[in-house]
Amino acid sequence: MGNEIIINTTGRETRVAIMERGQLAELHIDRGDHTSYIGNVYLGKVVRVLPGMQAAFVEIGLERAAFLYAGDIYTEFIERTLDSANVDDDDDHTVIETSSKHTSGKGIPPISDLVREGQEIMVQVSKDPISTKGARVKTHITLPGRFTVCMPTVDNIGISKKISKEKERRKLRDFVESHRDAGCGFIVRTICQGQALSALEQDRDYLQNIWRKIQKNKEKSKAPALLHKDQDLALRVVRDSFTEDVDRMFIDNKGLHNKIVKFVDVFASQLKSRIRLYKNSQPIFDTFNIEPMISRTLDRKVWLKSGGYLIIDQTEALTAIDVNSGRFVGQNTLEDTTLLINLEAVDEICNQLRLRNIGGIIVLDYIDMEKAENRERVYKAMEDALRKDRARTNLLKISDLGLIEMTRKRVQEDLVSSISQTCPYCQGTGSIRDTQTVVYDIIRELKRIHGRNKRAQSIFANTNPEVADMLYNLELKTIEELEAEFGQRIVVRAMGHYHIQQYEVYAK
Repeated sequence: MGNEIIINTTGRETRVAIMERGQLAELHIDRGDHTSYIGNVYLGKVVRVLPGMQAAFVEIGLERAAFLYAGDIYTEFIERTLDSANVDDDDDHTVIETSSKHTSGKGIPPISDLVREGQEIMVQVSKDPISTKGARVKTHITLPGRFTVCMPTVDNIGISKKISKEKERRKLRDFVESHRDAGCGFIVRTICQGQALSALEQDRDYLQNIWRKIQKNKEKSKAPALLHKDQDLALRVVRDSFTEDVDRMFIDNKGLHNKIVKFVDVFASQLKSRIRLYKNSQPIFDTFNIEPMISRTLDRKVWLKSGGYLIIDQTEALTAIDVNSGRFVGQNTLEDTTLLINLEAVDEICNQLRLRNIGGIIVLDYIDMEKAENRERVYKAMEDALRKDRARTNLLKISDLGLIEMTRKRVQEDLVSSISQTCPYCQGTGSIRDTQTVVYDIIRELKRIHGRNKRAQSIFANTNPEVADMLYNLELKTIEELEAEFGQRIVVRAMGHYHIQQYEVYAK
């Protein structure tokens, strides 16, 4: 079974599933009012400068002001250190990590020397708003195309390091050098290898025209204003992921199908025959068995084929993944059994990182292995598996405790957060007080209310029916003793719509 892209639309929601050998590798969702801003270019206004953080907040018209780090500001004061010979273009359409060259703080002027409050500044979103944090922006603009990436703020040409033949690299460099606008940089992506130069020329013209439109929009706009909006979700995926490795693409919406066909006809006409309009009455994700795979991404426990399992716990800044042997007992020694489970877990962990779009700091707790060569084997397997991940990762060696610490670049909200909400019962903790604990909380509250309302005739306790049953059964004697002590009637009322932790105690 080959690789496929499945696109489903339901109302304002668009879902794009990238399948690899029948398994869901990536899922992207756009719901109209919950869309990605990455790649959008804005004319912003600096509203606050924070010297202590070497950063500024920029109003760009979103719910929260965007965050601009000093190292992401490209001016004549900051040395441009782009390596024009080898560029890794697999990260996503941001391509050049604008802050990676400057995060040490060396050579970066104070933020107060770079921007001032009230200043209008053109920025591009490099990271979506996540949780309570606003978007992250940069002044270095990158405009991604099918074959190239235009960098109008950097006067350099980069060739993907995955294009290894020197003759091909030289041909591409010479062509771009002789056909670009003055001062406008370009990156030639891996997909350009073996393509006709006419395709590269068309891509270049398209991107340079976008930049000219951005400049015109800037001249007639007042901050905050949107100057350029990146392609919608479906076209972004087609642009970045619909390659020769993809056997088929299915779309269940005729209008979107026609839109994609026109786009592909211009930029990748040789792939047009692989696009299909899905016409069956059964939902497309059901036909390809994708819905159960999506449901699995919401589970805390993920089973492995051997009978082992993963436990995935996410916080705002850190994700912990625990590998457990579960029902797998192995056949030989304990060390062999442990190695087999850990190696199986490697592929599933990397799959879950991509599928759930988990970013930030990640701690992987593998089952302890005594032999150093086995620990090294698991580490190498992890390195190899992560090469398929387009997000930038940093992996540390496995420790004596069986832990691997890693980071994965996070530019968008993770999948679980984007399609779910915090539980109103547990408020995201994953647990609630048991019935007995709530009963004793209510008894203590009865005493507090009595202390403040000694002249009232009755004290009422409205609570969940299960809690009310326990109060009137196991703790009936306690209630009767309190009534005698208070000289007040205690009335417990079962409220069918109250959840287990909810109660109200008052005097009347």
